[in-house]
Amino acid sequence: MGDEELDDYESTLELALVQEYKAVVGMFHYAVETDRRFYLANDVAVEVRATTPTMLEVTLTDAWVWDMYRAARFVPSVRVLTFRDVNIERLPKEDLQP
Repeated sequence: MGDEELDDYESTLELALVQEYKAVVGMFHYAVETDRRFYLANDVAVEVRATTPTMLEVTLTDAWVWDMYRAARFVPSVRVLTFRDVNIERLPKEDLQP
């Protein structure tokens, strides 16, 4: 597979992922962004596990993972341990309706 074919393949996967995101975003309450991934989830819990340096444990329930290489993006739970920033946003339901 050449470079151009690989670029086309990745572009196709990314477009399909964006379309899937648009189709499922209305099913979720939160958008969660870590340094490695983006998630949609219906429940989010955050706990501080260490203070120097600060380590967070973020638990997501009923989640969707933004990853074009995963075969299954819907997962029942996700546990993230990180020393980096985590952005959690409550999604406004009125803005997500078609």
